[in-house]
Amino acid sequence: MTEFIKTLDISALEKGRSLSQDAAARLRKNKMAMASLYFLLLLIAIAIMTPWIAPYSYDEQDLALAASPPSAQHWLGTDTLGRDQLTRIMYGSRISLMVGFIATAVALTIGVLWGAIAGFLGGRVDAVMMRIVDALYALPFTIFIILLTVIFGSSMLLLFLAIGAVEWLTMARIVRGQVLTIKRQEFVEAAISMGLSPWRIISRHLIPNVLGPVIVYTTLTIPSVILLESFLSFLGLGIQPPASSWGSLISGGVETMEEYPWLLIFPGLVLTITLFSLNFLGDGLRDALDPRASKD
Repeated sequence: MTEFIKTLDISALEKGRSLSQDAAARLRKNKMAMASLYFLLLLIAIAIMTPWIAPYSYDEQDLALAASPPSAQHWLGTDTLGRDQLTRIMYGSRISLMVGFIATAVALTIGVLWGAIAGFLGGRVDAVMMRIVDALYALPFTIFIILLTVIFGSSMLLLFLAIGAVEWLTMARIVRGQVLTIKRQEFVEAAISMGLSPWRIISRHLIPNVLGPVIVYTTLTIPSVILLESFLSFLGLGIQPPASSWGSLISGGVETMEEYPWLLIFPGLVLTITLFSLNFLGDGLRDALDPRASKD
């Protein structure tokens, strides 16, 4: 027996992995998701460093150039006021990504808390809270946001809050469904029997156990928020000049697409690649966080 133990190759034994390590390993095997992740990290880094690496100021004009095609001095050309298009897109990424992340954070906070409280308390509280969600679903949200921007002005902060305030409904339904599934499990019943308060159970036991679906849906909410901001900017109700977002650049490019197609092609291409990357990453996270995806 002693000789057998000595000859046993301990290193050949497979080490156990936590759920997060297992999910990370599955995510790394998804080439599209990893490529999307690297692209998004690069885009975020560029957005943060834009004031220091942009070739020109975002409002610097050269009327003598007017709208000129891509050249060695202006890689993506200039707009009708002679402003460098690459610089405008880089500064636009700061606003578009900021809208995407901040508005999604607002939607995430409201939706997770609303859904967790409704699912855990149940009964009449759940019925009333979810009927409110159903009623809000029936409202034309785009018109609601347009009315807010018309009444209170095109404030960037208002845009963040308005978009976030109408994007939380689906999140609330997802979290409620997950909470209804797990609230009867033994660890929740044990917490109840110990006399823990409902808020402590929700915050310490329920919400951490629904983070998987929440993370996945968050990655899918960010592109929808960016697209909504682009739509509002396209209508002239979003970011106002001289500041720019991808949506406002696309709006300006549409007006002159026949004469100066590069003003539409480049911001539209960046927006499209970003939206695809966020969706690919969301799909990869969904597969990675699904325990049934494990082949072990």
